Amino acid sequence: MSIVKAVSAVSSFLVGALAACAGAAPSADGAKVASTNMQSATARASRESVVTHPLDPGDAAVTATLREMTKSAKGARQGIEARGQFDGFMERVTPREDVTFEAGTLGGVPGIWVNPAKSRPDEAILHLHGGWFSLGSAKGYRNLVGQIAARAGARAFIPDYRRAPEQPFPAATDDALACYRALAESGARRIAITGDSAGGNLALVLASRVTGEAVAKGATLVGVSVMSPVTDLTLSGATYQTRADADPLFTRAQVAELVHSYLGAADAKQPLASPLFGQLSGMPPTRIDVGDDEVLLDDSLRFVERAVAAGVDARVDVWMGMPHGFPASVGRLKAAAESLDAIGAFLTERLQAQEKRSR
Repeated sequence: MSIVKAVSAVSSFLVGALAACAGAAPSADGAKVASTNMQSATARASRESVVTHPLDPGDAAVTATLREMTKSAKGARQGIEARGQFDGFMERVTPREDVTFEAGTLGGVPGIWVNPAKSRPDEAILHLHGGWFSLGSAKGYRNLVGQIAARAGARAFIPDYRRAPEQPFPAATDDALACYRALAESGARRIAITGDSAGGNLALVLASRVTGEAVAKGATLVGVSVMSPVTDLTLSGATYQTRADADPLFTRAQVAELVHSYLGAADAKQPLASPLFGQLSGMPPTRIDVGDDEVLLDDSLRFVERAVAAGVDARVDVWMGMPHGFPASVGRLKAAAESLDAIGAFLTERLQAQEKRSR
């Protein structure tokens, strides 16, 4: 079984499992271990910049069954042949009835516009989709981004940036920059950048470039919100070991192959590849949401630690017991809806705060 098939199976399971498992609480020993691991993983970051969300009992029962279902597929290798399956999984994210979609192009990069029924003029979100730099598409991610755009009250563009291995690094970063510049030139005056997983990497790289290179005139980057970003392609995070058993999907060896497919012979420590090592001073307020049961947890914790040290208003929300990509299970996991609500509130506040100051 491939990892994409496993995730698809998990998605189907989650539809009905929450109701069936509601009320089943996690074991006391499991809660104790999670708490101990969390304290260890966040020891380097300030209390103000790390917010921990407890695991809902109903969610705990569902994710426990998830782990059993994905055991045989954990760490499985995947290639471009999995693209259709991955998109199919992402398209199953619960859609919003108050959102419409239309094809578009920004900076020569095709993609999809996500238009909520209610939006404010002069504001826009640029979302960089996940998929480990080789999977995912604007079409596949439109429902997830619809959930974000509707909550934020702003239109969003999802670019179909060039993917590895056909178009390796730095093609995706170049496309992200081209989209941002075109978005600013199109009349957007207040822009927020969002992204998930590998798209979170691209979003943070782009934010650093925008603030450090004076990329666009007339537009202001007001905030960044990313979910489970891959910030360190050197794979030096401690949670590749401390969360090796807890993560139901990924292993370090598997991630190393995916990263190699993207980078090739490029230096993984250069800022365009790993935003953890980039110029963070001057970045706008930044929010990160991540599951506690992810090998990528340390990528979020260390990024926020460095950002805060550089004077950035940055915060990471850690959701106990949650696996990678949990916001995609909105309507099935309580933590998914709560995290998306918080992301929407953050984006709304950032976009409106900048508008008020510009008057």
